[in-house]
Amino acid sequence: MASEIIEYAVDGQSYTGYLAWDDRLADKRPGIILVHEWWGQNAFMRDQADQLARHGYRAFAVDMFGKGKHTDDPAEAQNLSDKARKSPVALEARFRTAQSLLQQHTSVDPTRIAAQGYCFGGEVALNMARLGLDLRGVVSFHGALASDISAQKGGIQAEIQVYTGGADVMIPPQQVGAFVEEMQVAGAKLTLISYPGVLHGFTNPTATERGEKLGLPLAYNREAAEDARQGALNFYQKIFS
Repeated sequence: MASEIIEYAVDGQSYTGYLAWDDRLADKRPGIILVHEWWGQNAFMRDQADQLARHGYRAFAVDMFGKGKHTDDPAEAQNLSDKARKSPVALEARFRTAQSLLQQHTSVDPTRIAAQGYCFGGEVALNMARLGLDLRGVVSFHGALASDISAQKGGIQAEIQVYTGGADVMIPPQQVGAFVEEMQVAGAKLTLISYPGVLHGFTNPTATERGEKLGLPLAYNREAAEDARQGALNFYQKIFS
């Protein structure tokens, strides 16, 4: 396995990404852009990139906050994510720059790119699909489904998979229903899986401890996490074949 810290700039500001790949595979491989939770681009995201690399993908854990900022403080996390959301144009530019960097990497097939996001990152990845970016697929793990960006009929190129917790108070049933309707009207190809009784952040092994410590409705669920991870791997195998 190989990995590389990539420093890059967007509109004059510095960002720090993490690229992981299997250097035994000499052919050009599909690339997957990973977008972090509101905690920022941390060890969990780098581990997710490493896992995808073990399955033969070039995985790029990107930075949406700048300078690799990350935190364990929910107030700071809220502030960082809110600040990023205030400028959808800037957020799109950060994603497009990261996508271009991944596509230009010598080990990547630029025609086979997907995006995978968690929590805040799931929201970002879904918005990139709404904007019609050239992505084969988008996967959202416990990501926000509501958005100020409305998908246009026929405008979504990516096939979409969403994994959400049935007991996630941050993504209530009304939001899930509205998202499904939006995707149907837009003509998007969507698979949505809801896990009964599962809370927000269910893919992150630190979620339960964080939730208890900070008084937040978060919890890791191993069964749901493994099912969602395998579902995403099956999805990538299909769309990249």
